[in-house]
Amino acid sequence: MGSAVALFLKRQGGAGVDVTVVEPDPGLARASSALSAGSIRQQFSNAINVRMSQFGHEVIANAQAWLGVDDEPVDLGFVPSGYLFLATGSTGVLEANHAVQRDLGVPVRLLARDELASRFPWLRVEDVQLASLGEGGEGWFDGYAFARALARKARSIGARWHRARVTGLEREGDRLRAASLDDGTRLEADAIVNAAGPWARSVAALAGVALPVHARRRTVFAFSCPTTLPLTPLVIDPSGCWFRSEGHQFIGAWTPGEHDDDPDDLPLDEPDIALFEERLWPALAHRVPAFEALRLTRAWAGYYEVHPLDHNAIIGPHPELANLLFVNGFSGHGLQHAPAAGRGIAEWLLEGGWRSLDLSPFAYARLAEGHAFAELAVI
Repeated sequence: MGSAVALFLKRQGGAGVDVTVVEPDPGLARASSALSAGSIRQQFSNAINVRMSQFGHEVIANAQAWLGVDDEPVDLGFVPSGYLFLATGSTGVLEANHAVQRDLGVPVRLLARDELASRFPWLRVEDVQLASLGEGGEGWFDGYAFARALARKARSIGARWHRARVTGLEREGDRLRAASLDDGTRLEADAIVNAAGPWARSVAALAGVALPVHARRRTVFAFSCPTTLPLTPLVIDPSGCWFRSEGHQFIGAWTPGEHDDDPDDLPLDEPDIALFEERLWPALAHRVPAFEALRLTRAWAGYYEVHPLDHNAIIGPHPELANLLFVNGFSGHGLQHAPAAGRGIAEWLLEGGWRSLDLSPFAYARLAEGHAFAELAVI
């Protein structure tokens, strides 16, 4: 997010704007960008999320044009493929989402059980009532390479990086004046953008602002299967599990539901291996009979920056501190929405409002009202 904001500020503001990104982890060892499954979809229930993904796809699929520097190749490892959402109970959500998506030109297709079985004979579909398959504008990519490419392009047009951690935010009345860093630096600024991902809540607290964004650990598992399967879509199972092809292997994970324990700030160096046996493998073996014989090869953990109110981002200025802006709480779809969010923040700062997309539904003000901007297609 920080790299995307920096890139679009420099693209639109040029030499007239000074941009410094404060980054304590320039190698991105703990960054969600590097540890995510790196996927993009257009199958959301809210039109604004669809439009943000459409712009994200434009940048990712045409990375050389958007992010190339000195004609050096930009390889994000983008694999065009669809998401496949399965419904085993009510089909109302898939059908409602489908209507929104088709109105926006999303190439998505609803599949009845017979067609689903014909197209994906390796799936067990007896309990599936309906499926939704993306037929364009979706896929997966290398999140680490994407984050690095955004930063490299931003640097090439004048943005600066400062390796440090923000330890204080100086407030004067209804504005922030400067950020204090752990290396003793004091950075004065006309505006400060909180792009701290899963650590955004602690950064906001430095300004006396409550920001309900929580670091929730997600463990991703890589596994092999002795039965050769074709390239799979990214399958979203009603059990809360998902999986997709990853080269000659597969990756997958389980997402806690509304009533499951989901503590904050669990250590990333301790992937929850027990989840594989308890949650993921049984669901995978049910959905894909060949996965009964799968073999776990590795696992890693990263943070979702979860905004529990509605699992949608918080984007834009604080209502009482107009020069403190948020770009936080994307709850798992931050990579794909980074270009649109970065462009939007740049437009708000440089032009005084939203221009390309109206991002006002993501405003911080909805938190005080408890007004959820719900997204039904949460993974």
